[in-house]
Amino acid sequence: MNVVLSDGDYRQALLPFTYTRPIAALRIGMTTIQEKWEHWLNMGVSVSTAAYLADKFPLKTTDDNLIIHAPFLPNASFVGAVQSLKPNEALMQDNELLAYRTIGTEMTFKDGYAQVPYEGELLTVKHTWDIFAKNDTVLKSDFDSLTKGRKSQPIPKSNTVMGEEHIFLEEGASVECSILNATTGPIYLGKHAQIMEGCIIRGGLALGEHAVVKMGAKLYGANTFGPYCKVGGEVNNSVLFAYSNKGHEGFLGNSVLGEWCNLGADTNTSNLKNNYAPVRLWDYKMEGFAKTGLQFCGLMMGDHSKCGINTMFNTGTVIGVSANIFGSGFPRNFIPSFSWGGASGFTTYRTNKAFETATAMMQRRNVEFDGQEQAILEQVFEMSQPWRSSY
Repeated sequence: MNVVLSDGDYRQALLPFTYTRPIAALRIGMTTIQEKWEHWLNMGVSVSTAAYLADKFPLKTTDDNLIIHAPFLPNASFVGAVQSLKPNEALMQDNELLAYRTIGTEMTFKDGYAQVPYEGELLTVKHTWDIFAKNDTVLKSDFDSLTKGRKSQPIPKSNTVMGEEHIFLEEGASVECSILNATTGPIYLGKHAQIMEGCIIRGGLALGEHAVVKMGAKLYGANTFGPYCKVGGEVNNSVLFAYSNKGHEGFLGNSVLGEWCNLGADTNTSNLKNNYAPVRLWDYKMEGFAKTGLQFCGLMMGDHSKCGINTMFNTGTVIGVSANIFGSGFPRNFIPSFSWGGASGFTTYRTNKAFETATAMMQRRNVEFDGQEQAILEQVFEMSQPWRSSY
């Protein structure tokens, strides 16, 4: 049986992050959604997503396919239910399609499938803010499943440690002269990850391979910093996917940054409105500001976006892909992809200039900005044009 994680009809609500990746490639907890399913199923899985992403995220099909909608995260009960599906059966909960099994090359869900009810608990990622709001729960679950039966590398004695049984260091990970408090959530350091001296870490924390927490950082749970990220200053309940930097002083809270983002020194994000009202956040599917139901909500920044030093972001700001923000004052709280400017106004960030910046940043990490990446960003530029007409 071949397993496929499908975007289904959920992709639009998860923009700008799904401009450049399928839902399955979103990071929450310790891993991406795809990596979670591969761990639980003990097999590789592929994805079904937008056509312009297919070269980077190829779909594999056979004559026996199990299609799972990617916003639904695996747990023991749900995994058992999808594995038990027979050909031409669909797993349903409250009239919502969760997964289905096909026979033959046809991948599309059709009427006539036998419906199998699922009554177990489900954890879902259907909105951008779910990524940070549910990160604590997912991180704890991932830590239990991914470290079960394994032994951590020794924790150096130069650290002050609380809750040592909930701290796990992979091979090559290092942490010295810091305070590690895992009584509120687990602390996980991936291979060759580093926490520099003088950091105060309150779990949960997932630090990906080769990621770095810089000296004197103050981290409140639950944070996830993916592979090769660099983080400093004060961070609370935020997720950085991979290769992104918040390397200096300044506050980042209740936020999500994609890949190849950079926050200039002393950038600060507001995560709470002055009147303590619930936060509304730009929703591409609604084409307007949606109620999050959250009192705390900061910054959503798509891949390859950057901001200059001393940038200030209002509560509930959404920034698209390849935007460049700078200058004094608070910029608007919805900034379309390929925007250039700040509080005084925006113009279109020309693709040739955006690609120069992407090439330079990626070269610093020995990663090539190739034709595949350029083609994806060119498509995003065209798709996001309507939002830039509001300049």
